[in-house]
Amino acid sequence: MNSPAGWPVWIGLRYLRARRDNRFVGFISGIAMTGIALGVMTLIAVLSVMNGFERDLQRRILDIVSHATLEGDGGRLDDWQEVTRRTVDQPGVVAIAPFIEGRGMLVAGERSAAVELRAVVPAEERRVTAIERHLSGRGLDELKPGGWRILLGRGLAEKLAVKAGDAVQVVIAQGNVTPAGVTPRMRRFTVAGFIDVGMYEFDQGLALMHLDDARRLYRMGDAVTGLRFTFDDPEIAARRIRELAEGLGGRYFISDWSRRHGNFFRSIQVTKSIMFVVLLLVVAVAAFNIISTLVMVVKEKRADIAILRTQGGSPRDMLTIFLTQGSIIGVVGTAAGVALGLLIAANVTTIVAGLERVLGITLVDPRVYFISELPADVRSGEVLLIAGLALALGVLATIYPAWRAAKTQPAEALRQEV
Repeated sequence: MNSPAGWPVWIGLRYLRARRDNRFVGFISGIAMTGIALGVMTLIAVLSVMNGFERDLQRRILDIVSHATLEGDGGRLDDWQEVTRRTVDQPGVVAIAPFIEGRGMLVAGERSAAVELRAVVPAEERRVTAIERHLSGRGLDELKPGGWRILLGRGLAEKLAVKAGDAVQVVIAQGNVTPAGVTPRMRRFTVAGFIDVGMYEFDQGLALMHLDDARRLYRMGDAVTGLRFTFDDPEIAARRIRELAEGLGGRYFISDWSRRHGNFFRSIQVTKSIMFVVLLLVVAVAAFNIISTLVMVVKEKRADIAILRTQGGSPRDMLTIFLTQGSIIGVVGTAAGVALGLLIAANVTTIVAGLERVLGITLVDPRVYFISELPADVRSGEVLLIAGLALALGVLATIYPAWRAAKTQPAEALRQEV
């Protein structure tokens, strides 16, 4: 057979176009291609959304909480200035700030709500967190020593039905001993602004006050609850805060952002793994459609195979023809899936908002998902992995039908056609 070396590939491409008298094979090829595209698209879109959720969650958490905290034994750190002096110049330490933290209750009229009370020094707090980007008005500058002013989470303020300038009573568990017995300690604060992080945990349960006001409220003198640390890399916060505590000696309680909020990230990782396996099975099912498609094509083209073999085509040439046909289905389906997946990931916020308006339901509830909008983060490594696995499944699915075509005997095939 005196033909160009690439003739099997050319014939394989020709077989992708269905003849007028047999549209069914072309239809099945389209189904297989569409199935792979949908599976790849869904995998990329879902994993990108989960990556974006993880990234956004981490950013929002680190805006509000420091990388790590070091607290005194029993929730009181008296020598915090000395601890600061000994740790501020340690490798990796970017900033340190004192804080007081405790649980309490806010009362406004007949409404009340449990709250996490956090007291800070504004100038120092700006160095360890980026919380000010989530504050209204003048931000931390609203907090003045002795001003008895407080910043409330937006959702918390709505629950109490208060606005800027209104008064709220802060009630803490520590009591005052009076002749009538022990009464809860309380103090009147003025609402100076709001915290709007977009995470239910903070917007519904966080209140900020000045450190000096909290010292007087909790009667702590010059002591604080502990110190908040920011490092040059948040991923090493757990190791660095442990090393600092060991270097100081004594008894301290240490924590870091991944420990306090690690359940969020562990849940995301487990969910990502499960979704990856489940959606990859969808791609696998679509890839197996290629097998049925090529088996029918091989059966339909038995006479063509026999003629090609009698003209000098080798079994390897027959193998190449059908490997080309099946592989093209996998390549086109994968490419289409990658393109659609990236398109959806780039516009997922707009798509979800449109669906919510059309359906009249809330798909992303901040009380459940801790965010108010759906982000996306496309990671090239994951896209390449998904595309590679889809292509591999598509090629594997072509091996058996192509092998059947290569094993076809010309005489037998022509006899069956007669």
